[in-house]
Amino acid sequence: MIRAIAWDIDGTLIDSEPLHHEALVNASLRFGVDLRDLSGETYQGVHMKDVWTALRGRFPESLDREAWMTAIEAYYDANRQKLRPIDGAVAVVRQLSELGVVQACVSNSRRVTVDANIAALGIAEHILFSVSLDDVDYGKPAPHPYRLAIRKIDMQSEEIIAVEDSETGARSATTAGLKVAGYRTGKTAGELVDWKIESLAEVLDIISPRSNALSYHSPQTLKS
Repeated sequence: MIRAIAWDIDGTLIDSEPLHHEALVNASLRFGVDLRDLSGETYQGVHMKDVWTALRGRFPESLDREAWMTAIEAYYDANRQKLRPIDGAVAVVRQLSELGVVQACVSNSRRVTVDANIAALGIAEHILFSVSLDDVDYGKPAPHPYRLAIRKIDMQSEEIIAVEDSETGARSATTAGLKVAGYRTGKTAGELVDWKIESLAEVLDIISPRSNALSYHSPQTLKS
């Protein structure tokens, strides 16, 4: 029986990747670093500590990681009006809340960005808590974010499913012991996901309300 959902945010609930890339490029320009040669997909789903490590050779030695990350977050938060929910995301979150499903958000972004995303979505009242990169020692694909979510939800792992849009996130959730609904993951997540969904409304097909209980469908039911 599934009683809780652990949502990824970026790319799953909110179309944030364009703004993440815009923030990365514009904030880096402030420090004299031109990253306009990077595509918007280069670091999709990768947490900023690993982005820093990957790009460190392009930055001046004097640049401080915390100052760089803070500048990116400040740009992102200041421009959060550009964010748009993924189709159906807010409606599904609200409907699950009405059904009594416990919901949490598990992100690879730091707290400022997580809070900006949840505010832009307007779903704070439906979310029990959120996990940010600031809350764990290691971000996705390590299992730490989802392990923390499982502890905070305080249910058995088989009662919780994760909804993810990337291989990075799916690996994190799977390693933590959760089954995963892969939203438009295509071939990238491979066997890491238990359901492949093209619409977030399909999460409601995985969780079926019956009286006061929520029953669990076999993973094979929706897996393509």
